[in-house]
Amino acid sequence: MTELAAAGIPVTVTCRVLKLARQPYYRWLAGPITPSEVVEAYRANALFDAHKDDPEFGHRLLADEARDAGEAMADRTAWRITTANGWWSVFGKKRGRNGKKPGPAVHDDLCTVTDEKGRVRHEFTADRPNQLWLTDITEHKTSEGKLYLCAIKDVFANKIVGYSIDSRMKSCLAVRALENAVQMRGDVAGCVVHSDRGSQFRSRKFLRALARHRLVGSMGRVASCADNAAMESFFALLQKNVLDRRSWATREQLRIAIVTWIERTYHRRRRQAALGRLTPIEFETIMNTTVALAA
Repeated sequence: MTELAAAGIPVTVTCRVLKLARQPYYRWLAGPITPSEVVEAYRANALFDAHKDDPEFGHRLLADEARDAGEAMADRTAWRITTANGWWSVFGKKRGRNGKKPGPAVHDDLCTVTDEKGRVRHEFTADRPNQLWLTDITEHKTSEGKLYLCAIKDVFANKIVGYSIDSRMKSCLAVRALENAVQMRGDVAGCVVHSDRGSQFRSRKFLRALARHRLVGSMGRVASCADNAAMESFFALLQKNVLDRRSWATREQLRIAIVTWIERTYHRRRRQAALGRLTPIEFETIMNTTVALAA
């Protein structure tokens, strides 16, 4: 309309042709962006950031994350904004012919080797501590709902060097496990951290944690448990020895049982053939003592 008015065509005529009222047009011209639209934009930005960090979240959990970031809104408002922008949970109803595709890897796979016949396979071995860590997330039901465990395993002695337990499978679950492992192990610069392509391990929070501690990321293929078989074997032991032994009424009961089994049984009582019939604590203590004496 401004261009037409500059060309000599009255605004009244233009509004009549377009079937628009003049007063709303002049109000928009005086303030093209309303305060409510600015608030909506900030809310959308907060929801988008939360969705990028945790694509599994539905609109209610995204609203919780946005409120934590300082953008208060009702769950219905979050639903309206996420629906309008197509920010669906990956666990929601499939949309389109094939649904949502798995996310791309953010790291190369650094645990593959090629044999003399040209076959590619994974090799999870390490000559020293803090050379290769494996990580993954498992879940189990309780009467209160699901409980999630993210564990990090040092391949050298098969020791769980860090873990985190929570009622939500958020990116901070993986970040806390990584921070706990770094705090326990000290200088870990250059250590390879191998995972699957779960969104928690592709999140910006997890990538920033890797960079902060100078760790090297590695990722396997989509939907291939063999790419992280050593970690899956630990979860299978946990499932057999703890999770499936009884029904769990509360998350706290299961959390205590998991921590007790890892710290008391797996680390200190369960002997492993791959470690010369030693426990992870015994193996690592002996090997560290041998290295210290040789130095």
